[in-house]
Amino acid sequence: MKRLFCISGLILVFLVILAGIWQFAQPLNALNRVSLYNSIFPGRERLPFGENPQKAYNFSIGSLDAAFASHKINAARAKDPQEFRIIAIGDSSGWGTLLHPEETLCARLNGRTLSDGRITRCYNLAYPTLSLAKDYLLLNRAMDYDPDLIIWPLTLESFPNDKQTANELIRSNWDEYRSLFPENAAEPQDVTIKEKSIWGERREAADWLRLQLYGLMWAGTGIDQDYPEEYPAAQVDLEADNSYHGIEGPLSEDTLSWDILVKGMKRAGTTPVLLINEPMLISDGENSKIRYNYYYPREAYDSWHLDLIKRAEENGWDLLDLWNSLEISDFTNSAIHYNAESALRLADFVFAEIENIITNGPLS
Repeated sequence: MKRLFCISGLILVFLVILAGIWQFAQPLNALNRVSLYNSIFPGRERLPFGENPQKAYNFSIGSLDAAFASHKINAARAKDPQEFRIIAIGDSSGWGTLLHPEETLCARLNGRTLSDGRITRCYNLAYPTLSLAKDYLLLNRAMDYDPDLIIWPLTLESFPNDKQTANELIRSNWDEYRSLFPENAAEPQDVTIKEKSIWGERREAADWLRLQLYGLMWAGTGIDQDYPEEYPAAQVDLEADNSYHGIEGPLSEDTLSWDILVKGMKRAGTTPVLLINEPMLISDGENSKIRYNYYYPREAYDSWHLDLIKRAEENGWDLLDLWNSLEISDFTNSAIHYNAESALRLADFVFAEIENIITNGPLS
């Protein structure tokens, strides 16, 4: 029995030492920057995201290092003199829910010739989460790739204070978020010590391996999301509810994270940023006089919309206001997800605005 206790004690000491070495060495930091993409496999057209990896050859991975290492932008450090490099951030509509990689807004901007002779090259760094803090996290990384222009599609649902850190991408990259927003350093209650230890990091290492293995199927098919033959159409008949995130009527400034938008514009520095008020479904169904769509009561959206226009004018932000540019039939499974034909039309609007920016310079 004494021998058994000794062996158990030695095992316990070994595990404690191993956990300490793991914490000190942080091997996942190095592992996540290694990738078979952009070498054995082509780089992905958009950041990994998905819930059905067996059909999509893709899944949501928490590590931004691993996500960026798999993206084709990671092989695009050196910029050709004839390249006009565009980086698009934003949410699921820009990422391209139900769209193939070549059908997204960003992809539709590729290969166009500007009036100064440069050729557009757009890198899709959008991610399917509605949060300005998440957008800022991606914009901050995007600046390492020497963009000529940042495209930032956004919508009201990314602005509420309670949406900013309530997503897995922020939670999985909390230390990076905290370094960017030290004033909001309170850690989410569900981030435990276990998740930061060797035990919690086993899943992250396994996810890294899975992402590499799915690279073979991605390379062979180009498929990176599940495309169901049928899906529920965007809701047109709506509830008679005038509330938005528990607020009735127009929205007050202190309920929305305008400060993050301002911080993002400052982070871009001298790189022009084109803000796009995303198109959304405007219902003509039941209770459409109260609500525009599933997301927005008219009063709440209108108050935010007017505030966005006002702030853009006051701060000299380039704003392309496309909120009502599409028809109901242009939307797929939600009030902000549009079809491939609409992405092409929107790209024409965006390209015209890019021409205006490079000809006349960004607003100031």
